[in-house]
Amino acid sequence: MKLKTFFKIALITSILGLLALISDFGFSQNKLSQNLLDSFYFLVLAIGVVATFARYFQNRFLIKRKVFVFDLLSIGFTLWVFYLYLFVGEPFKTDLLLENPIWLRLAVFLSFVREFSEVKMNYKRTLLNPAQLFVASFLIIIFLGSFLLMLPNATYDGLSFVDAFFTSTSAVCVTGLIVVDTGTYFTEFGQIIILILIQIGGLGILTFASYFSYFFKGGATYENQLALRDITNSKMLGEVFSTLKYIILITLSIELISGILIYSSLESSFFQSKYEQIFFAVFHSISAFCNAGFSTLSNSIYEDGFKFNYLLQFWIVLTFVLGGLGFPIVSNIFKYFSYRLRKLISFGRRQIAYKPWVLNLNSRITLITTLTITAVAFVLFYILEYNNTLAEHDGLGKIVTALFGATTPRTAGFNSIDTSAMLFPTTMMVFLLMWIGASPASTGGGIKTSTFAVATLNILSLAKGKSRIEVFRREIADVTVKRAFAIISLSLIVIGFGVMMISAFDSNQSLMDIAFECFSAYSTVGLSLGITAELSQASKFILIAIMFVGRVSMLTIIIAFFKKVKQKNYRYPTEEITIN
Repeated sequence: MKLKTFFKIALITSILGLLALISDFGFSQNKLSQNLLDSFYFLVLAIGVVATFARYFQNRFLIKRKVFVFDLLSIGFTLWVFYLYLFVGEPFKTDLLLENPIWLRLAVFLSFVREFSEVKMNYKRTLLNPAQLFVASFLIIIFLGSFLLMLPNATYDGLSFVDAFFTSTSAVCVTGLIVVDTGTYFTEFGQIIILILIQIGGLGILTFASYFSYFFKGGATYENQLALRDITNSKMLGEVFSTLKYIILITLSIELISGILIYSSLESSFFQSKYEQIFFAVFHSISAFCNAGFSTLSNSIYEDGFKFNYLLQFWIVLTFVLGGLGFPIVSNIFKYFSYRLRKLISFGRRQIAYKPWVLNLNSRITLITTLTITAVAFVLFYILEYNNTLAEHDGLGKIVTALFGATTPRTAGFNSIDTSAMLFPTTMMVFLLMWIGASPASTGGGIKTSTFAVATLNILSLAKGKSRIEVFRREIADVTVKRAFAIISLSLIVIGFGVMMISAFDSNQSLMDIAFECFSAYSTVGLSLGITAELSQASKFILIAIMFVGRVSMLTIIIAFFKKVKQKNYRYPTEEITIN
């Protein structure tokens, strides 16, 4: 048998092993079926080990450092599993590993990663343009997530396709709207599926696939880099994979630190075990950073025992604010503070020169807009809700809860108050906050803070009689202004269409509740006035479409279906159109 054929067999076997894992987790197994699955796992592991050694032999032991370390650790782990089963205890008759069979399954998953990483992914622009590829990746993950959530072991009482599709879309689009209670309706397996969908949806499957493909292969084709540059908004082709690396490192680092802080703020008496407490911290850390709004608590943070835990609320606020700032902004902030620290400790000949643009224009506008909106929303929320939803809190509790209520509408989706009990003026403010949303290139939705800032600056420029927008001694490009107003117009069209359609299918619901639901869905917020589960199937499908459009952007969808026109070397005479 040729090695090339054997490598194909190893890949197919690893894929079948992954499907076996899904079957193992998703369906209840009897003793015979479990033994058969375990036997097949060992076959997958054996073929995977041989294939890995064969690749090194074929390449005459050409070693790529990063890949070699991964291969060494994963093969070592696999051989350890073999050793325990074959020499420490009788195969399939010992409780040594079968009490916690996750180790065997982890070895099978690592085998799949090794084999799949050897597949050459050569993206062709002639097949799909970057916008189409971006949209298609979300659709594929949503449908796969729907299938996984419908597995018998994912829920306690089963789940219909519509509800599974809705939940999967809400998780992948990091929205947080739910039709069934996440904490009580889904099993631990189902909650883990939702968590994985949130993480993939927050970062994008292309980010994971592309970076790990680069990690294992050590390079990528020119076409792949062009596509990824468009998707990641990298300025230069050479920055594509460094951008992906920063995105993954920033995400995992913040989620890890947040998980530790959330865990330390919890009271152990509310959990049955340490594992349950750790799972809670991990789930809410990932959900918060990805601005998903999913919670294992039935009433989110408003649950008894948690709504007065102000330290927990503060860590969650900090986590979803960082997630909502966007990866380029967070990276630029780290770079700025690193520069300031190095400048502070440097002296003499080693004194670091002054660099006025360490914090770039994009970061300055986004941070100022975010801080201004947050400050205004906090003050208004505190004043309006002082004797209403904040009445049960005192002193510092009112401040933290008001801060939570002012920041969560900007796509986070958690609630520490009864949302349906808010006063009408507060609800109107939440509408605006949801519509504005988070910052660009973040895990959040909405029209984005930069869009709102550009629109506001444009209004001020017109009021002053200026023909261009100038800020921080820089001029905003015309294409940015055009894109901003296109995003604003499209968002209102999508939301308005959604309100109209749901009003037709669920005429018994109030216009306020329906509009709140549509704004929340489009901006991937997840806040609700309590009507999501009561909506008809047709209305749920409309919300699914709105969540999807809000996550990938209506402008991206339009770009995906329109062929780009080549730049012309001529211009027509300019005329002004009467506006008012």
